[in-house]
Amino acid sequence: MAGLALGLTAALSAPAFANSKYSGIVVDVKSGRTLYSYKADTKRYPASLTKIMTLYVLFEELEAGRMSLQTPLKVSAHAASRPPSKLGLRKGSTIRVKDAIMALVTKSANDVAVVVAENVSGSVPAFAKRMTRTARQIGMKRTNFHNPSGLPNSKQITTARDMALLGRAIQDRFPKYYKYFGTRSYTYKGRRYGNHNRLLGRVKGVDGIKTGYIRASGFNLVTNVKTGGRHIVAVVMGGRSGASRNAQMKKLIGQYLPKATRGKRTVPALVARAPAVAAPKPLAYAELRNVPVPDIKPQAQLIQLAQASKADQAEIVTGSIIPVPQKPDLKAMLRQKALQVASLNAPRAPVAAPRAPAVRSVKTQTIRVTAKPDAVAAAAPAAMAPDLPDAPANASVTVAANNAADPVPGWQVQIAAAESEHAAIAMLKKAKGALGSGLRGYDPYTEPVESGGTTLYRARFIGFETKTAAWNACSSLKRKRFNCYAVYQ
Repeated sequence: MAGLALGLTAALSAPAFANSKYSGIVVDVKSGRTLYSYKADTKRYPASLTKIMTLYVLFEELEAGRMSLQTPLKVSAHAASRPPSKLGLRKGSTIRVKDAIMALVTKSANDVAVVVAENVSGSVPAFAKRMTRTARQIGMKRTNFHNPSGLPNSKQITTARDMALLGRAIQDRFPKYYKYFGTRSYTYKGRRYGNHNRLLGRVKGVDGIKTGYIRASGFNLVTNVKTGGRHIVAVVMGGRSGASRNAQMKKLIGQYLPKATRGKRTVPALVARAPAVAAPKPLAYAELRNVPVPDIKPQAQLIQLAQASKADQAEIVTGSIIPVPQKPDLKAMLRQKALQVASLNAPRAPVAAPRAPAVRSVKTQTIRVTAKPDAVAAAAPAAMAPDLPDAPANASVTVAANNAADPVPGWQVQIAAAESEHAAIAMLKKAKGALGSGLRGYDPYTEPVESGGTTLYRARFIGFETKTAAWNACSSLKRKRFNCYAVYQ
């Protein structure tokens, strides 16, 4: 026992720069200030910290309604063949989304990471491209992903600063799902798996988020700490062992948490949450059963109702207002108007908000918005003394930013910009159904943009290799009464 204590003391007393793989950073979440930084912008291998981004993308699918926690994910032969750490999934089996989340958080299962990638994007390379695009949107300038697990790949790189950004962004964007990172153990098919993050439940305020290790990276850890009104995200990369990495993290927390702001948060969220969609309040059954349906014969009444219905339709915008092409069901309109009149004074029955429709054929491929991020701290001290002194007074300050301009270029076809993501998805689905094989091989996606203080959602098809291909697709869409235009972005 004395030998172990001596070993930990030696690990803490050794200069941080004695380990060539070491990087570290501590960020005050409320103010955005960098409290400590050592080689925070030096390229490192993320190892299983990669799975934070894998989960970020999966949470996007849940938020958009394309998947639910109960959605079954199919296991391919490639996924089942991944090396440990793994659950040991079999080819042809399925795993629920919720179980996949828990397995990634606790077991850090490589087979599950590939299952998620293949079910969301169709293949690992396509998912990895989406991961990198998402990283750019968050502001992660020096990160590139090539697989969803973090298994060795010389091109899969990141930095401590980028990982701190990801650790902050996933909380800002998905507070509902971030809680899973605090899971200390998980049981799947009778086997119990403990979380690799040994600081959970042992260091006050630690509620996540992820560990990582491959030989090339050393021992990595991203940690979130909220206690006493203070909130920090700290990153340690390149530890020589799990124990020394944890000891270093504890020391950073102990030394820099007291320096964090206790007041209100003064910087905006790194990534805005998706706007909530108000659920419609349907009529109670008692109101529906006795509603009379008026005679449909008077033509003047039909014309009036048709005009009113057209005015009530949600607008879908593409620079100018484009009505959704559809034939009105006049009988249904009369019934709806009668229901509205009959229900004016009737009490509403409490109902659960409907789930967003699952549109599995539509993939969200978020790309950059043209706004550039604010300045990000870049300077790091050349060496750090054994007792980890404070960052110098002139140290750079990390400022929150929503986007980074680093697009993946290509020809795209935009058909609309709707007021909600669900409307954009519906338009994409309708266009793809109308054109059939004419859009085969081209991916639909939605992208939120700010316009005049309002969030709109672009509905586009991407993947066109040439301008001619994009123009031809647009011409075909116009023949089906869809307005569109081609853009290189």
